[in-house]
Amino acid sequence: MNIGFIGLGRMGSGMADNIIRAGHSLTLYARRPETVKSFIERGAAWADSPKAVAAASEIVCTCVSGPKDVEAIALGKDSIIEGIKKDAVYIEFSTIPPELARKVYQAFKEKGAHMMDAPVSGGPPLAWAGKLAIMAGGDEEIFERCKPILELMGRNKVAYTGKIGSGSICKNMQVAMLYTVQLVIAECLTLGVKAGVKPISLWRAFKDSVVGTGDLWRQTLPDTLFQNRFEPASMLLNLAIKDMDQAISLGREFEVPMAMVSLTLQELLAAKNRGWGEKDVRISMLLQEERAGNIEVRIPSVEMEKEGYVNLEKW
Repeated sequence: MNIGFIGLGRMGSGMADNIIRAGHSLTLYARRPETVKSFIERGAAWADSPKAVAAASEIVCTCVSGPKDVEAIALGKDSIIEGIKKDAVYIEFSTIPPELARKVYQAFKEKGAHMMDAPVSGGPPLAWAGKLAIMAGGDEEIFERCKPILELMGRNKVAYTGKIGSGSICKNMQVAMLYTVQLVIAECLTLGVKAGVKPISLWRAFKDSVVGTGDLWRQTLPDTLFQNRFEPASMLLNLAIKDMDQAISLGREFEVPMAMVSLTLQELLAAKNRGWGEKDVRISMLLQEERAGNIEVRIPSVEMEKEGYVNLEKW
């Protein structure tokens, strides 16, 4: 298949490498031509503009810095839309706002071509290894057509997220969660060390916990929040409040600010005041559902089982 790739930075280089190693014809464009040298030596072609890349390709991929770059490369002068063939596909791997994805999608649709927003997560080592997580939004039949190419860059980690823009929404939320969790981790690590525990001991404690093992996503949330099922409790809200209060008291003792942890305790106390003290601590997450406009985050068991969830019937 003739594939075009634009953007050979820290992520794009590894992604393009997986495409050429799979035996596809590869046409490249980059702002720094020196980045394509090793690809040219292996048989890739160089194009002098995004327009020229599109003209030579059945699928055109971009992985660039941000929304302004995406819009210019997709819709600007000598851009992809000026060269793309009828029924060809443009796959955008960068992290962009969903409204931009929808704008580009519509422009390409009017041209008789297709567009998918498929942001990635994982970092350069996983890009080279072909193990990125890929969140792909757009028309489902186009996703199925392109899935073999996506699998080259995200083996067994390619997910169809829904209509155009949904991939970008998933990535935006994943990033927001990741960097917020990092703040909580920083609070707990610094307090633990200041209180006298070695970092290696904290690391072991964290990585073997519900969060560290991934059980929070594989079992705990599927058993509780996603089913709106909080009895009998795996961890009582009342006991969680007791534990959190101890953590914050330790912070006061060692003069370590615990802003994120303190906020969490206030949330648990608010949930207790709803009369939920004897229910599972995850019930406190319903408060945010309410604040969001009574949005219910529910997933039927049958859908979760397709993703590997095992109902332990412990309830």
